[in-house]
Amino acid sequence: MIQGIKKDSDFRKVYKFGKSYSNKYLVLYFLKNNTDTTRLGISISKKVGKANVRNKIRRRIKEVFRLNIVDKILRGYDIVFIARVAASEATYEDIRKSMNFLIKKLGLKITSRKNI
Repeated sequence: MIQGIKKDSDFRKVYKFGKSYSNKYLVLYFLKNNTDTTRLGISISKKVGKANVRNKIRRRIKEVFRLNIVDKILRGYDIVFIARVAASEATYEDIRKSMNFLIKKLGLKITSRKNI
C-alpha cells in the first residue's frame, strides 16, 4: 500500500538520514521506514512554475509511480521526489524515464504492471 508523506518532520527525516540520487528532472531521496507501507512525498518549488505547472508535474510523478513501480518491491520505504526547474518542460515520457533511472540506481527491481 502506498501512502503520502504529509508532515514536514517526515520530509526532514528522509532528507537528513536517507540517501539521494538525482538527474536532470528529479532528485530522489529514500529511507527505509521499517513498516509494510511505502510512503511517497513530492516536493516542487515555486521556482519551477506557477501552480498549474507544479500540479501537472505532481500528477505526472504520481501516475508514473502508480503505473510503473510495484509497491511490493518498494515495500517499507519513504520516498521523496523533488522536481527540478527543468521538469517544467518535461513530457510524461521524460518523467517516466527519469524516475526509472533513479529507481534503478537504488538497486531495486522495476516492473511494469502490464507485465504482471
